[in-house]
Amino acid sequence: MKHMSGTKDIPTQIKNPDLVERRHRQIVDAAVQLFIKNGFHKTTTRQIASAAGVSIGSLYEYITSKEDILYLVCDAIHAEVERGVSEAMSRATGGHNSLAEVIREYFLVCNRMSDHVLLIYQETQSLPPQWRKRVLENEVRITGIFMEVLADLISSGDLPHLSERSMELIAHNISVLGHMWTFRRWFLARHYSIEDYIELQTKFILGTSRENKNQATGIEFMKTIQKI
Repeated sequence: MKHMSGTKDIPTQIKNPDLVERRHRQIVDAAVQLFIKNGFHKTTTRQIASAAGVSIGSLYEYITSKEDILYLVCDAIHAEVERGVSEAMSRATGGHNSLAEVIREYFLVCNRMSDHVLLIYQETQSLPPQWRKRVLENEVRITGIFMEVLADLISSGDLPHLSERSMELIAHNISVLGHMWTFRRWFLARHYSIEDYIELQTKFILGTSRENKNQATGIEFMKTIQKI
């Protein structure tokens, strides 16, 4: 994984920040596959060191615990997801298309990194409180990107006015729908391609797909609950 921000949070004996970042990336790339295969608790730091091509002594020059490595793994996964969504925002051409492009890229990233996303949900509880708090903050920051897109569309008149409370709920809905492909992949992938899933969920979010013409969905539905 190329993008990491949490590397500055981890205490290290090495003073060269570029070297620390390279080694952390090397350690993360090795650890993530072991965590996915064996689980966090069954993976040892010695296994991680071996897979990363460093000695166990050298490993501990860059981290202080296995929990540090798990935090770096979660941070790198979030950074990769955030990068994909941010790039989709920069490519967006305006109108409903902006939100559709961001949703599409986010769902594709979730599909590509299904095992990684699942790892975060399975193992976040193993982190000490300060790292767990950072991981949850990363989740909220990614959701904030969806909030930003929604706010821009409302400002431009491409979406009807929504309260901040409603926008926040829609943004979290987008986030969870991306994760749902990961959690329910065992069923969904047998019945839908990722392209089908993206199309149907995007229509739902935009409120353009109705099974019953008298029943609003997606954003149109959100308008009806603003008075709650």
